[in-house]
Amino acid sequence: MSLLKRLKHANTPAKMKRLMNWYGPYLGAGVRIDEIAENWQRVTVSMKQHWYNTNAVGTHFGGSLYAMVDPQYMLMLMRILGSDYIVWDKAASINFIKPGKGKVSATMTVSDAEIARIKQATANGEKDLPIYKLVITDESGDTVAEVNKTLYIRKKRND
Repeated sequence: MSLLKRLKHANTPAKMKRLMNWYGPYLGAGVRIDEIAENWQRVTVSMKQHWYNTNAVGTHFGGSLYAMVDPQYMLMLMRILGSDYIVWDKAASINFIKPGKGKVSATMTVSDAEIARIKQATANGEKDLPIYKLVITDESGDTVAEVNKTLYIRKKRND
């Protein structure tokens, strides 16, 4: 079974973490999944600086900074909401604040209130387009980049 199919069927946070840490794009960028909460509502990722994720001016490559947070909200909400929902990444933007050096990290969370809001917004088959804001920080806690992720969420129709 391919790694992508295994990711789709990873039914525990521990399995998802293990598989994501072996996912080719993450291996190639040096991204690590540090934690996935048992309820799927928090994911922490990090990336140490290496020669293969450093750009021409000696800082983290911007594409790697974005890649470390790219699929997380979608994967979290797919697990939280279950198979009755369609969850896709719709749009994203990244604003680079400060050059990233050394180890960088980010934590993504989804609250109980947000889950209830999504379920209410999509109860009658309507789509929901939530925007999640997150920050990527360096080892000093300084903001390296701010990311906005827009998701598309809709309850599946029963036809």
